Amino acid sequence: MIGDIAGLIAAIAFVALVVLVAVPLVKLGRVFDETTSSIKELTEHSVPILDETASAVASAGTQLDKVDTVTTAASEISQNVSALTGLYAATFGKPLVKVAAFSYGVRRALRGVARRGGRGRTEEGS
Repeated sequence: MIGDIAGLIAAIAFVALVVLVAVPLVKLGRVFDETTSSIKELTEHSVPILDETASAVASAGTQLDKVDTVTTAASEISQNVSALTGLYAATFGKPLVKVAAFSYGVRRALRGVARRGGRGRTEEGS
C-alpha cells in the first residue's frame, strides 16, 4: 500500500514535470512557426527586389557601353581637331607671322620716314 501511494506520488510528480517542460516547448514551437512565416515573407519580398536590382545593373552596364562609345568618338574627334590645328599652324601660322612681322616693320619704317620728313619741313619753314 505504501508502495502504491509512493508510485502514485511519483507518477503525479512526473506528469507535473512533463507539463512544466511542455509549456516552454509549445511556446518555442510557436516562435519557430513565426520565424518560418517571417522568413517566407522576407523571401517573397526580397526576390522581386533582387530581380529589379539585377535588371538595373544590366541596364547600367548597357548605358556604360554607350557612354564608352561616345567617349571614344569624342577622343577621336579631339585628336582630329588637334591634328587639324597643327596642320593649320604649320600651313598658315608661320607665313602669317612672317607677314605680320614684315608689315609691322614696314609701318615702323614709314612712320620713321614720316617723322623725319615732317621735322625737316617744319625746321626749314621756320
